[in-house]
Amino acid sequence: MKLAYFDCASGISGDMTLAALVDAGAPLEAVQSAIDSLGLPSCRLVAQEVRRCGFRALKIDVEHEPEHKHRHLHHIVAMIRGSRLSPRQQTLAEQIFTRLGEAEARVHGTTIQKVHFHEVGAVDSIADIVGVAVAFDLLGIERLVASPVPTGQGFVEIAHGRCSIPTPATAELLRGIPIARSEVEAELTTPTGAAVLAALATDFGPPPAMRVGVIGCGAGTRELPGQPNLLRILLGESSDAAAQDEAWVIETNLDDLSGERIAHCTSELLRAGALDVYTTAIQMKKNRPGVLLSVLCHGADRERLAAIMFRETTTLGVRYWPTARRILPRRQHQVTTPWGPVQGVVAWRGSATPTFAPEFEACRLLAEQHGLPLGSMYEAAHKAFDPAQALPANPPESRADLAGSS
Repeated sequence: MKLAYFDCASGISGDMTLAALVDAGAPLEAVQSAIDSLGLPSCRLVAQEVRRCGFRALKIDVEHEPEHKHRHLHHIVAMIRGSRLSPRQQTLAEQIFTRLGEAEARVHGTTIQKVHFHEVGAVDSIADIVGVAVAFDLLGIERLVASPVPTGQGFVEIAHGRCSIPTPATAELLRGIPIARSEVEAELTTPTGAAVLAALATDFGPPPAMRVGVIGCGAGTRELPGQPNLLRILLGESSDAAAQDEAWVIETNLDDLSGERIAHCTSELLRAGALDVYTTAIQMKKNRPGVLLSVLCHGADRERLAAIMFRETTTLGVRYWPTARRILPRRQHQVTTPWGPVQGVVAWRGSATPTFAPEFEACRLLAEQHGLPLGSMYEAAHKAFDPAQALPANPPESRADLAGSS
């Protein structure tokens, strides 16, 4: 499994994250091409190598035409969905912006639909966040772990006036995330950086067991006294030692909600990052037939997903508990059929021959395009799979995470 560790010793911001991912190998040209498809005014990424306290790092600046525009979340989502970003890149970008919108709505006492994005709705912030989503996907990162996050201290001027550090939105985004102490009089962690962690990181703490392959360093703008202002990313494969993973189960019983609303809630939970969502028919008090709604998620997402359950259902309470899980090693794999490529997942069970599971959407699209039965497309994909081409040199015993797995 492709694992990234964010060493946030000097905090995290959107531009630092993008620079570190590009420094770790994400092609700048591909990121630029994706940002170009958003329709932003003359937006260009400019990268240069810099030094911070004597250490080399990459610095990325966003150059663009001046504009005076405040955007709502739906404006930004429309830009993303109308772009050339891949489905996963769109999902990652929307997850980050949604976390920002939820935080802004909470601190301003409004709804996510009415939130005005000020600083994070500007061209440079949009480019940073979308660029991070694209680079994250291009590097094939499947799991993100981060260190505790220093916020800095003092005050900063924002669109709403003079605020103490961390700013209200940053503090809201860092709920449930460990904060590290720092005596630096500066804003080390910005709302965009905090949103990246809140949306994408699954665990926080020291570096996990892994085989490091690449290290990327992204530089912040200012020089800090006594420490290098950079974000370091360790990129590699998870170690065999990472055989166990802890997830959380959230459940609630429902006996007065329509199937349409339950289906909508299920979609919202999956879109917000739940690992799995499922329902079970149950018998409730007074002989009422009911539905048990169950969600599997990472601990960092627990409160946010529970809030969606309260918002989208009639429940008055949810229950949750941690659960251990063991996952077969797996990775993305593509096969070529006579009708086109089919994406899927290869899984290993010990020393047995790996198995291939085609993705439903990939098979469905090809079946529709060529007027063929869906079953025949599955058969073609399985027939095209060559285990010898998918076998890694040292397949791990298990995986610590795969989004959507249970």
